[in-house]
Amino acid sequence: MTIKISPSLLASDFANLEAEVKRTEAAGADMLHLDIMDGHFVPNLTMGPVVIEAIRKHTKLFFDVHLMLDNPADYVEAFAKAGANGITFHLEAVPEPEDLLKKIGSMGLLRGLSINPDMPVERLEGHLDNVDMLLIMSVFPGFGGQKFIEESVERVAQAKALIGDRPVEIQVDGGVNVENARRLKAAGCTNLVAGTSTFRADDMRAAVDAIRNA
Repeated sequence: MTIKISPSLLASDFANLEAEVKRTEAAGADMLHLDIMDGHFVPNLTMGPVVIEAIRKHTKLFFDVHLMLDNPADYVEAFAKAGANGITFHLEAVPEPEDLLKKIGSMGLLRGLSINPDMPVERLEGHLDNVDMLLIMSVFPGFGGQKFIEESVERVAQAKALIGDRPVEIQVDGGVNVENARRLKAAGCTNLVAGTSTFRADDMRAAVDAIRNA
């Protein structure tokens, strides 16, 4: 499977969002990763549906919405209306995620389920039949620019084993660069979120291509 690259808008220039979104599309990215933080589930605040709606008109990119919220079920419909193509939420926030996953799927959106670095991968077992994508966090969520947690490579391999022959993507988010992208892909990752290493590169297209082809 060809690796997908999803630059994280969190690392962009928020004073020029229209230009940054267009730059991401021109760089050949497959998705735009949108980090939604509530200041409770994670210690930071970012953007809401009104921002997603505002940038939706400027691109045809797949909007990969990552809800880092205590109560994601309360916001799924708002983000769907704003233009999300996929919605990922955390197993830590919704320990019994099946109903919410089914709701996301009923709206025609990609269903994503995420875990933080300190949650055992085995906790995903039993939740994989209603999932299109697993997001393995390779940093603790809340802030961009963190150092990649090396144990994440093995966690990807564990997730791959749990998935078996199910058509489920494995996404990794946090500290992704060319060096660790190679090892993550070898372990079974199919989708890489990259913020600092793409938006803050001198040549964004070259950075996207380098990570994809690592």
